[in-house]
Amino acid sequence: MQAQKTLGKAWAIVALLFGFMMINFADKVIVGLAGVPIMTDLGLTPKQFGLVGSSFFLLFSVSAVVTGFLVNRIRSKWALLAMGLVWALVQFPMLGTIGIETLIACRIVLGAGEGPAYPVALHATYKWFPDDKRTLPGAIISQGASVGVIIVVPLLSWIITNYSWHTAFGALGVVGLLWVLIWAIWGEEGKGEVAADSTAADHIPYRTLLMSPTNLASWCSYFGAYFGLALILSWFTPWLVTALGFSQTAAGQLTALPFLVGFLVVISGSWISEWMMRCGSTSRVARGVLVGSALILGGLALLAAPYVAGIGLKIILVLTGVALPSIVYPISPAILAEITPPGQRGAVLGINSAVGTSAGVVAPYLMGSVIEGAASALEGYSLGFSVCGVVTLVGGIIGLLFLRPEPQRARFDMRKPAAVQAT
Repeated sequence: MQAQKTLGKAWAIVALLFGFMMINFADKVIVGLAGVPIMTDLGLTPKQFGLVGSSFFLLFSVSAVVTGFLVNRIRSKWALLAMGLVWALVQFPMLGTIGIETLIACRIVLGAGEGPAYPVALHATYKWFPDDKRTLPGAIISQGASVGVIIVVPLLSWIITNYSWHTAFGALGVVGLLWVLIWAIWGEEGKGEVAADSTAADHIPYRTLLMSPTNLASWCSYFGAYFGLALILSWFTPWLVTALGFSQTAAGQLTALPFLVGFLVVISGSWISEWMMRCGSTSRVARGVLVGSALILGGLALLAAPYVAGIGLKIILVLTGVALPSIVYPISPAILAEITPPGQRGAVLGINSAVGTSAGVVAPYLMGSVIEGAASALEGYSLGFSVCGVVTLVGGIIGLLFLRPEPQRARFDMRKPAAVQAT
């Protein structure tokens, strides 16, 4: 009876964190969704708008690392509450008349607040589930992002079209405050690690953890996947409008597509991964090979997109190229959780997210620069997506070759006495 009650609480926390990630990605996508009106109202060039997109990630990675170490020592509940509050409050300055400076400042603060969101949410969730049952709840939380975009994008698009992009930002602030209130009342901390985690070393020097081939491969895979996501967040709607000729209303409706496809890929891929492990597959195959293969296929799709003639096929290939790699978001942290002692897991997951999401600093500004220097918008976008395809493909190859959690964990376990003495 007690086990059932605990399991119920665990899934209630997953539901709350699912909502947390819904708001998280709605906050991210709003700039891209309102990209054309923002550029028109503020008189921004493509390069300046790319700078706005990249500014969100300026402190994103730093914050993820700092908070990752912090949640090794404090309750996840309070860290999540503080993040949610920052997200909500930083939206309200957008309701007034602003310039690019205020927009960039608010996006930097928002990025600092959102940088740790996913790794901290996973860290909090892992306190409720054993290793072999973490992939699916992790996938559900990560896809709160996709579902949030699918649900919220049509609403935000309607607000932008019928009112203004200023009002859309304010609406996100109100929703964020509601989540903070709900989490303050019902959020709860997990009771600690389960027996399955006791096989890990008590402590491993961070240099050894971070420089391990599996951890480095996780960074590369995450970076390769996030490069495409960062482009989609800032440039998918403008691509549809300025390069492919869609109206703002139609483009706003289509903006949910990458996240809908990503949702289906992540949930089905995570279920397949857990099913493979239940059937006896190694984590190397069920997690590492799956991630590497998905990124490779995604990279090839992005490289092919500029060379097809039909608009529909271009969109399909870009969607495929961005959605398939998204399987890395729940599986990469699950791999690292296999090889990392529980007391160090928050930091390692935070650093993994920080390195991977640092692609967001580069990708939007790079795309804006390429578009501004190209002969046409379509040519600029094509080159930008080709660069993204190469980055994704390389990340996939590295993941396929070096994501090997079982041998890595065995090497760490062999050196456990030395690690303990080192502490």
